[in-house]
Amino acid sequence: MNSITPERLAKAFAIPKKDEVVNAQKLPVRYHVETGVDTENRVEKFLQTMATILKHTNYGFALDHFARVTTRCSRCTAACPIYEVTGSPKDVPCYRSGLLLDIYRRHFTIGGKVRARITGDLGLTEDIIEEMAGSFWDCNACRRCTNDCPMGIDHALITHLSRWILAEMGIVPRAMVVSTREQMIGDSHNTSAIPLPALLDSLEFMEEEMEEAKNAPVKFPTDVEGAEYLFVAPVSDYMMEAETLMGIACVMHATGASWTIGTKNYDAINYGLFYSDQVLERLVNNIEAEAERLGCKKILIGECGHASRSAKYFYNNFAKHTKRPIINILEYTYDALKAGKLNFDTSIITQSVTYHDPCNIARQGWIIEQPREIIKAFIPNFIEMTPNRRDNYCCGGGGGSVSIDELRPYRTTVSGRKKAEQIAATGADMVIAPCANCKKQVRETLEDNEVATELVGLHDLIYKALILSPDGVAWREPSDDMDWMGGDEDFVPPQEAEAKG
Repeated sequence: MNSITPERLAKAFAIPKKDEVVNAQKLPVRYHVETGVDTENRVEKFLQTMATILKHTNYGFALDHFARVTTRCSRCTAACPIYEVTGSPKDVPCYRSGLLLDIYRRHFTIGGKVRARITGDLGLTEDIIEEMAGSFWDCNACRRCTNDCPMGIDHALITHLSRWILAEMGIVPRAMVVSTREQMIGDSHNTSAIPLPALLDSLEFMEEEMEEAKNAPVKFPTDVEGAEYLFVAPVSDYMMEAETLMGIACVMHATGASWTIGTKNYDAINYGLFYSDQVLERLVNNIEAEAERLGCKKILIGECGHASRSAKYFYNNFAKHTKRPIINILEYTYDALKAGKLNFDTSIITQSVTYHDPCNIARQGWIIEQPREIIKAFIPNFIEMTPNRRDNYCCGGGGGSVSIDELRPYRTTVSGRKKAEQIAATGADMVIAPCANCKKQVRETLEDNEVATELVGLHDLIYKALILSPDGVAWREPSDDMDWMGGDEDFVPPQEAEAKG
């Protein structure tokens, strides 16, 4: 693994924009912002926007609590992968959170207003806004620091709120705005602008690949009305992670599941989780609208951390009609495994494998042991990272920063450095990352840090090792009219029945 040289650090923090652009926008930040950003009266606009959000949401309660209990003990330094690399006081999570909390104390509490009149404290300034515009996008919002905070301060929540306020002023990475705009009002209605004919062509190609490789008629069903599961994956998977999707399709087919992909909304990505509650709400309601259109009972999310979290924790808060269970594909596959519905060839994956816990599904303790049980069921050589599970390091592209290509030098040199060290320390041949954002980030981090480990999704390996019967179904519900099961006799999986003659 290569070292962090002064040249690499300089490149990581360099601003890839012309000086005249920086000066015109008054934004010395590394990410690109759309042209036409209003630079007048920013202080007033920030405070007005913050006041509006506090009035119409419950963020005020959280900020008031954090502002009263914060001690800035800096215990979070031991948990922050960015501070561990830079050692900069400005990368201490409670310093970053303090930027917004100080504004709240000064401008939104009686005590702060009284002290300001006595001391002459001006409070928010243009310089502070410029610092926040950069600082809050340096944070991965991974919440590792929150788990270590003795006062329970949610620094990632403060990062999110600060980004939302800035976004309402037009200070938000252009990459996220363009993708979100296409998803909400563009012709394709997805972040990668993949048109429906291209999606269907990709699905047909994968079906042909699966039939050849697995000798089974595995399908990607589309627009099936009344299906039990509406499957929604990050749209980028359809062009970049074919084996992940084929592994998922094989699992669904092997279990005889009733599922479908909706052609009106086939993108699970929700960048609103990273910078705007308004966008977040609209996009989860788009998923609901597709489930309503097709009459699906449950929503199944593919290998993606933030898409799973945004649906799991916000769909049923914002849903206008029917409340539906939100299930991550790792949960579905784990349940199928425990029910004896999946059969694996344990001789297929001979390489050593380690596992990366995506922050959005692991930090709160939601999906931790399920993928490990799946891995151990068919991969003999599994190596844990240290630390792992809820304490695992972020991939370095959390909080949506992975979608901002101009931040790559920073992401792979600074914010992803600890993850690269973790993976390298295992000596594993492959690292599993069951998340679309993590896959992109980890691939780039491994490449830029010269770590010779292959990045895969969990269902990529499941696709290789899963055994399907000649008709493509490994398991069925017991039924009296199935002669091959022996009528009323106890159910025996077809492979075992064949072995017994």
